[in-house]
Amino acid sequence: MQQHDKSRAWGRWTAAAALLAVSALASAQTLPAPPAPGQSPRIDAIRKSGQLRVGVLQNAPWLIQNTSGSGEAWSGPAWMLAKEYAHLLGVKLAPVMVSHETKIPVLAANQVDMSITPLAQTPDRTKVVDFVLYSSTSVCMFGRADNPKLAGVKSVDDLNRAGITVAYFTGGAEEGWVKQRFPKATLRAVNNSGATAPVEEIMAKRADVVPINRVPWVALNRKVHGLVVFPSADNCQKSTEKADPVGLAVDKNQPAYLDWLRKVAAAMQPKLTADEKSVVEHMQ
Repeated sequence: MQQHDKSRAWGRWTAAAALLAVSALASAQTLPAPPAPGQSPRIDAIRKSGQLRVGVLQNAPWLIQNTSGSGEAWSGPAWMLAKEYAHLLGVKLAPVMVSHETKIPVLAANQVDMSITPLAQTPDRTKVVDFVLYSSTSVCMFGRADNPKLAGVKSVDDLNRAGITVAYFTGGAEEGWVKQRFPKATLRAVNNSGATAPVEEIMAKRADVVPINRVPWVALNRKVHGLVVFPSADNCQKSTEKADPVGLAVDKNQPAYLDWLRKVAAAMQPKLTADEKSVVEHMQ
């Protein structure tokens, strides 16, 4: 029964994704046209080769690899955007597998025309690549709904007080942020268990709240009942806590190419946002 439910959920998601893709192609004529020949060396080279080379590495919900052996190999808003770029350029889309170590260096090495594996924009990365941003990553704080300490909490700010214990993974992405965000609370460092968040600290009542990325929170909340999240609006999907812009990256010093990519992404933003939301809602 569980496998059947997963198949039905996957079917609903792929159907929604297909409709969004068709809608995107249908509206292609309203999107900004690529620079004319001679205006962008990168676009001229892409047209000459007949393919748009994109670095790919799964990072849900923005880029998802389909390993089932049937259907399209990639999906998600990053892939939707890349497909539209290729369509507007009149070339084929050519995915190139990259790793966490190579997803940025491949740009300077001219092994890809863009790296669409979703990247968070950071000051260090901005020094070596340019970004086309279309989403963001952020953090939620969750605890037990039956915890009386959380009864009057309206925002994340309300958690920064004496009497509240915040647990976090030592060496985790949220460690530095937790220490800065909750200086008045009691902080509890725990060893990383490999889970998306220290859920066991909450369930065992050793902590009142813990941080989690907004994306895996949706699936966790579906599996573990009796939790409450902050900020609560839109199931914490619009959280601005520890927010970092997310997008694709291209090599530096390509102004005409970058400007066109950004204009297309801006015009497609509603479709990209809708596709991301659909992916998140169906994540297991």
